[in-house]
Formats: sequence, C-alpha cells, structure tokens
Amino acid sequence: MSNPIDFVSLDKDAFVYGAVEQLAPGIRRVIAKNPSKFTYHGTGTYIVGEGDVAVVDPGPQIDTHRDALAAALNGETVRTILVTHCHADHSPLASWLHGETGAPTVAFGPHDRPDAEPWDIGTDPEGFGVAPPSDEPESDTAEPEVKIEESTDHAFIPDIVVDTGGVAATGSISSTPWTVTALHTPGHTSNHTCFAFNNGSTTSLFSGDHVMGWSTTVVSPPDGDMAAYFDSLRVVAGRTDDVIIPTHGSPVTDPQTYVRQLIAHREAREQQIVDAVRRGLATIPEMVTELYAAVRVELHKPAARSVLSHLVKLVDEGVIALDSSAKPRLDSIYAAV
Repeated sequence: MSNPIDFVSLDKDAFVYGAVEQLAPGIRRVIAKNPSKFTYHGTGTYIVGEGDVAVVDPGPQIDTHRDALAAALNGETVRTILVTHCHADHSPLASWLHGETGAPTVAFGPHDRPDAEPWDIGTDPEGFGVAPPSDEPESDTAEPEVKIEESTDHAFIPDIVVDTGGVAATGSISSTPWTVTALHTPGHTSNHTCFAFNNGSTTSLFSGDHVMGWSTTVVSPPDGDMAAYFDSLRVVAGRTDDVIIPTHGSPVTDPQTYVRQLIAHREAREQQIVDAVRRGLATIPEMVTELYAAVRVELHKPAARSVLSHLVKLVDEGVIALDSSAKPRLDSIYAAV
C-alpha cells in the first residue's frame, strides 16, 4: 500500500530488561523480558509520579519482571494500579501488586468471558497459513506454530471502573500536582482504555496497544471491533497530547501526524478489501493470499482476522454482502453490493 507510516523503533541496545529508565519527568519505565510478535521487545510497565505513584500496566506473570518491578517501587507508595486492557502481557501482575500494596486496580472493566463471545467467527481452511516444507534446517529457537491472537486475562476485574474523562489517579511532584484521566478507546479490545498524564505543562497519553509506535494494532473479532477502532483513532487524532507512550516500544513524539497515518493506512487496506471483493474474491483466504502476498505465509492466519474485522465493518455499513450466516465469519462467502 502507498500509505507510509513513520514507525518508531526501539533499539535492543537502548534498554536493559528489568532496569528502571527515566523517560520524562515523573515517568519511569521497566521493560519485561517477554518479546514476541505481539509485544515487540517486551511489555513496558510505567511508574508515574514520585513518592506517591501510579503504575500503568503491571505486565505479564513473569518472576523476573515481578522482582524488577518490586525493586523499582522500593521506597515508593503505590496509590493506584492502572490497566489499559486485560491481555496477558498487560494485567496479570496487577493482582500481585494489589496484594503487595493495597492499591486499587483501575480500568474500564473486565474482559467478557469466552462463553459470552457474541458469535462464532468460524475456522480457517485446512492448510491455510501453513508454510510449505523447507530444505533448510529449523532453528533451535523457531516457534513450532505462529500464535494467532493474544491470550486474555479473564480473571482480571478492576476494583474501580472508569470511563472517558474519569480521574484515574492524582499526585504531585515537588508540590506540582499531576492528574491521570481515562479515555475509553475500544477497538483492539472492547475494554481498552488509554490514560492521559497531565503535569500542568505537558500531557502524555499512555496508549496501551491502541497506538503502538513499532507496528499497527491487532484488531481480532469477536472482541476486536474495527469500526470502534476507527472511531477511537479519530478521537486520539483530535486530541492535543504532547506525546503518546505505548506499552510496547518507544514514545511517539508527533502524535497527531502519526495517528492520522494509522487511519490512512487502515482506510487504504479497507479499500483494497472492497476492490478485491468487487473483482470476485469471495473468501477471506483468497483475499489474504492476494493482499498479503509479501507477508510470510505463517502470518496469514493473523492477517485473516484483520481482514475479517474490516469485513464485519463493511457488512454492517452495507458495502459488502454476506452469505446466509448471521454474522461474518472466517469461512463466509462475500460479495459486492
């Protein structure tokens, strides 16, 4: 696609796992050693304030990260635990931190249980997304199977529920007050929430996985919602934040320009899908094979979830028609209207 995104990389030599890094006044980061295709180099847990602090996304249930976070918080009083959403790389350590400190967990709400999912998204055809056999020897570190979607921490239930505009945390640094307010940003997940830290002179938006500097965001049905994601991106693009700080990767220092690029990229992908259906590509595997031809075959299954999320939106808008199934599925037949 001809809609470039100015991604922001994080050099592996620019940080040390478990170390405390000062990103800005009142903002420190500890990165967990859980690198993957979903988490980039790992989950960044943020400590906001000094003395009395809030913690954003405590992170995954990894002993080394728990110990590093405990060391980083030594001498601090944790007043609030903020969780952007409850994927397993963001929320699991919230329970431990709450037990250690008594601080309440704050989020938009829990994730729906698996048995409450709104519809069955179907399955991929056999052999789809599987790379052909190779004569090259397999690396000792190679993953046996590419993970399709992120694991969810269904056990997480916040102590305090916040919605857009709600005050999530407060404090002061050298007598200067700061405030964190919530911004509900559904799309990646239905309960995804960003948190805006304002110290009186600048506003930093902790964006979780809603906006990531290193990559586009996974939007995977049934909980992922592309229409909601578009709306949430436009809300963030219309804000005046000075910096966006994702849970994974580096800060984004030109937020409005960057988020507009993300929107343009998604709009271009959506138009590609519409054009493909109009040309007679009726199934998601056919669309993925053409639209993601330059992408490794092993990533075609995650790509199929992304295409499905666009198709759900397009069917709802009346742009694309569906076969007899009640809701779009991975194995549905699609046609132009």
